[in-house]
Amino acid sequence: MSFNSLGGVRLHGWLAVPTDGGVERGLVVGHGYSGRKQPDPGLPLPRAAAIFPVARGLGVPSALPGIPSSPDRHVLHGIESRDTYVHGGCAADVWCAATALLELVPQTGERLDYVGNSFGGGIGALALPWDARFHSAHLSLPSFGNHPLRVTLPRVGSGAAVRDRYMTNPEILEVLAYFDAATAARHLRIPVQVAPALFDPTVPPPGQFAVFNALAGPKELHPVTVGHFHEHPSAEREHEELLRARTRFLT
Repeated sequence: MSFNSLGGVRLHGWLAVPTDGGVERGLVVGHGYSGRKQPDPGLPLPRAAAIFPVARGLGVPSALPGIPSSPDRHVLHGIESRDTYVHGGCAADVWCAATALLELVPQTGERLDYVGNSFGGGIGALALPWDARFHSAHLSLPSFGNHPLRVTLPRVGSGAAVRDRYMTNPEILEVLAYFDAATAARHLRIPVQVAPALFDPTVPPPGQFAVFNALAGPKELHPVTVGHFHEHPSAEREHEELLRARTRFLT
């Protein structure tokens, strides 16, 4: 399916509905910074309809002229101004995906939740405080929290690109202040479950915990040992435990 978003762009994704047509709630499911080539396997809840949108520029389904698709370049797109930074558009993509879901499956308005991991966790924290249609959320390994600290910490991935740009242009912190997931979380009052990692080479754990600590409403902490590091012997077991905890929380 496809839908319009901020700036007149046309984005794409997938819609999943129960085979028997019985829908009692809705989910907007974000993705990581590698984008999405297909919907996630399975849903965290029964009798739910879910939209799996692809954020602007991140993958063929939502490729746009002028927006790089690689995470290390995408994260810098428009960073010179709060009016042009791509993460503002990505937050709006969450709102517009919710609108598309509610239009296609009106029953989802009874209970609308958000699920996001990594990039999707951080963008979710940025988007959710300003959209009263959502009832609760689950954020795993949320990125973009506490930018003033993030730019001082060594790491790999898209965050390293921002850190390198900061070293030559520290003024970008003035822009990033408007796109800090921990700052936005101070205005998020719906129930939120956060799964931050104690060790993560890509998304600094202090930034992940900053998102949880800043939440203004009911919140639940489900820490994991590692994030973005699948070689750890406990990674698979903890992932299965996290999925069960997510289902319990959203239920």
